[in-house]
Amino acid sequence: MGRPLYFLMLLAALPLAAAALLSGCASTADNDGYYTVKRGDTLYSIGRDFDQSPANLRTWNRLRNPDDLEVGQRILVRPPVGVVSRTGAGETPRASSSGADSAPRKSARPAARPAPKPQDDDDAPAAADAKLDWTWPTQGKSAPSADSYKKGIDIAGSKGQSVVAAAAGKVTYAGHGIRGYGNMVIIKHTPQLLSVYAHNDSILVKEGQMVTRGQQIATMGNSDTNTVKLYFEIRRNGKPVNVMALLPAR
Repeated sequence: MGRPLYFLMLLAALPLAAAALLSGCASTADNDGYYTVKRGDTLYSIGRDFDQSPANLRTWNRLRNPDDLEVGQRILVRPPVGVVSRTGAGETPRASSSGADSAPRKSARPAARPAPKPQDDDDAPAAADAKLDWTWPTQGKSAPSADSYKKGIDIAGSKGQSVVAAAAGKVTYAGHGIRGYGNMVIIKHTPQLLSVYAHNDSILVKEGQMVTRGQQIATMGNSDTNTVKLYFEIRRNGKPVNVMALLPAR
C-alpha cells in the first residue's frame, strides 16, 4: 500500500516540517547507496536523514508520485555515478563533467538569465488546491508552528476536543511511529495533496479508510509535545503550502 512522504509527511518534508521525516531510529544505507523504506517514512524524512533534497530523490529513483512509497522499497539516497548532489528543497541534481565535456564552449550570444523565483513560491497554493472544499480541522486559536522544522500551524484547544478531516480523502497513515508528531493521521485528498494532523490524544480512523469533509478522525491531545494542540499541515507534492490561504476565513 502506498505511503505518503511528509515528512515529514510525509513529508520533508512531510520541513510533512519536515520537517520532516522523522523516524524513531537512525537511518542507514547499504553499500550500494540504497535505503529500505520503513513504516512511517516519507520522501522528505528520508531526504532529511541523508542530507538530500526530495527533488534529488525523486529524480534519482524516477518517482512519479513522491507520496506513494511502499514499505520494503529500496530508495537510492546517494548521487548516481556522474551526478553531484545539490542539497536543499526544490534543487535538482546536476551532472558532473570531466575530460572533453569540461572544455568551455563558445556561444554566439550570452544565455539569458532566468527571472528570480520568489522565496515563498513553494508555500503558495496552486489554483487546483483551492478547488477542494476545505474546512478547519478543529476550533481554537491558530499560529505558525512553534517547532522551527515544521511549516504548518498549531491550533490550541482542550484535550479530547474533536479533530475532523479538513477535506474528503483517504487515510494513508494512522499511528505514532514518527518522532516529534505523536499520534498522527495523514489524509490523501488528490494524487498531489495530503493533510497532516498531529499530537492527537486518540485516533478514530484506520489506514485505507475513506473519510468525508468534517468527519471526526481524532481527538485533540498532547502526544509527543508539552501542550494540548493540533498540528495541522497541507502538502502538495511533498512540500508544505500556506494553509491559511486555503482554509476559510473565520
